[in-house]
Amino acid sequence: MNSVDYDRALYYTHRSQWDNLLILMVRTKDDMLSKRIERLLHAYHFSHDYSVIERNLYSLLRYIDHANEVGKQAEPVIEESFLYMR
Repeated sequence: MNSVDYDRALYYTHRSQWDNLLILMVRTKDDMLSKRIERLLHAYHFSHDYSVIERNLYSLLRYIDHANEVGKQAEPVIEESFLYMR
């Protein structure tokens, strides 16, 4: 799992950098992230109903939050006793 992709997706979404978000959609290895970005960009460019755009935006943001939480749990825990070994 590459948490940099999630950070970038969040940053690009916050800054409305749609071109960079599109590039991230193509380059990421996470298929779910790619699909959520695709749905948001499609809704943003083609939908006249703001609720559709809002729903897709919140779906992307919830997925990013979920992926970051799962990533934190998957990180190996280093015990303090190993940090002070010489």
